[in-house]
Amino acid sequence: QVQLVESGGGLVQPGGSLRLSCAASGSISSWYSMGWYRQAPGSERELVAQIARVGSTNYADSVKGRFTISRDNAKKTVYLQMNNLKPEDTAVYYCNVRAIATPDSWGQGTQVTVSS
Repeated sequence: QVQLVESGGGLVQPGGSLRLSCAASGSISSWYSMGWYRQAPGSERELVAQIARVGSTNYADSVKGRFTISRDNAKKTVYLQMNNLKPEDTAVYYCNVRAIATPDSWGQGTQVTVSS
């Protein structure tokens, strides 16, 4: 079983930056995708960014050019660098890990609020 712990959320002004971290514990040897999703009040959870085991990345159109996903295999940690944040980026951000023959693993979520 995989446990995911997110950190790095908070309150930031428009145009500011935040870096989210997601540390995984437990066995993730069969993982093939790690990613970040977000959910704003009254909205469905949506994909923000995803990184495959082979290293390819995928971003929502709304964050392309502003957000960067990366990982540190040795630390079993995935990061989301968020620059030029906008009020519409306000949401709870969730870490996700997908592994072969295993249900998706989710973190508890971290709040990101972009407001002046």
